[in-house]
Amino acid sequence: MSRKAKNRLELTLIYSVVLIMFMVIAYPLLWTMSISLNPGTSLFSSSIVPERWSFIHYEWLFANPQSDYLLWYKNTLFVAAVTSVVSVLVVSFVAFAFSRYDFVGRKYGIYSFLLLQMFPVLMGMVAIYLLLNVVGLLDSLWGLVVIYIGGGLPMNAFLVKGYLDTIPRDLDESAKMDGAGHFRIFFQILLPLTKPILAVVALFNFMAPFMDFLLPRIILRSPEKFTLALGLFNFINDKFANNFTRFAAGAILIAVPIAIVFLFLQRYLITGLADGATKG
Repeated sequence: MSRKAKNRLELTLIYSVVLIMFMVIAYPLLWTMSISLNPGTSLFSSSIVPERWSFIHYEWLFANPQSDYLLWYKNTLFVAAVTSVVSVLVVSFVAFAFSRYDFVGRKYGIYSFLLLQMFPVLMGMVAIYLLLNVVGLLDSLWGLVVIYIGGGLPMNAFLVKGYLDTIPRDLDESAKMDGAGHFRIFFQILLPLTKPILAVVALFNFMAPFMDFLLPRIILRSPEKFTLALGLFNFINDKFANNFTRFAAGAILIAVPIAIVFLFLQRYLITGLADGATKG
């Protein structure tokens, strides 16, 4: 086989794989959007190309007095925003300490970060439930925030530490010679240089409350404190519930704040993902 034919064959295989993956990703998204525009409530009576387009389910989510969708959206945005901001601050300080200082337990602390990633969160659910009950944060959005921040700390700190390790220590030494203290070095020199990886951390932590169902299911009990994933589950959970179209409409709208944050951080994300993968 000639080199030209071989290159064409390779390109054909690559594009075929890309096309198949695109169809696998796009098909359920297209179905979800189509279901949300079907006027009925049943999943089985819906079609991928609705005969009559209708936004009645979106109107119901926002205008119907029986709908708590806006409250669930508000709760989720609160948890996502606080988790994202606090996680970036905490992870930055932890990664800075492990990257720039030598202290007792530093080596084993890094190993502990790696070890903790081997165990699924499900293993600690009983302990998390009991701990939150003791401190009075059970059935509380703040309790959910604390768990999200603590649960993502090991992996995020290890990722940011790997990025900080690639920044020359000569910058720190030069700043110290000019009289800069630890906090000034961190905030004015290192923090601006770590924006790409911190953008990745911020996005992942912002997305988690929108996607997660298990933790809110265990921690939250009051309907007025539900997040979107937990609230939307009630549309199809009840024995006689048949609100798949409303569920689809609510699920589509989850992408709006995530897309806005993604576009806002887009210029940092590609660099941060690549550098975090190779430098960590």
